[in-house]
Amino acid sequence: MSIALAGINPPLRIVRDEPMSLDEFWRFSAENPELRLEREPNGDVVLTSPALGGAGVRSSSILGQLYMWSEKDGSGYALDSSTGCQLPDGSVRSADAAWIGSQRWTPPPVQDDAPVPFPDFVIEFRSKSDRLKPAQAKMLSWIANGVQLAWLVDPHRKVVEIYRPSQTVEVQEGHTAVYGEGPVGGFVLELEGIWA
Repeated sequence: MSIALAGINPPLRIVRDEPMSLDEFWRFSAENPELRLEREPNGDVVLTSPALGGAGVRSSSILGQLYMWSEKDGSGYALDSSTGCQLPDGSVRSADAAWIGSQRWTPPPVQDDAPVPFPDFVIEFRSKSDRLKPAQAKMLSWIANGVQLAWLVDPHRKVVEIYRPSQTVEVQEGHTAVYGEGPVGGFVLELEGIWA
């Protein structure tokens, strides 16, 4: 097996002679836990850069708010950015924060290595190194694979883009909070600290 890295700036694409199967991807991920990896539907593997400085703090705030709400609500589970979700199109994606209802997924008590199905709700945080168009394409991919609600939080523009199936993207600019609906009705993401 020959592997080459394509691209200069993250995200880097791992190119092989043969596409990486899902089983190979999960093994490769387990053997390289320090890497942040995602799998494209065609079997390509993408290596993304870690969050730096303030982006890590703001991304943690987003996950923390979702986690606190999820614990109080009790109807599902908050997932962090290290959770690989296996999507129907064969890709494996990780969101900065995600939520999945317990009626769709009950984590096995012993088997921690089972893949997580696609979540009901995702939040992606656009850090300085994330280009806008690829970030938006990832949001569309989440929705195309069954996610019911997805937010792209962009502190550089002070914008939250809201993605829903079969609807035009809603853009909320300069708001101090964004309000959950559907699977995460009642969740409120406070934005003032994220915009700072």
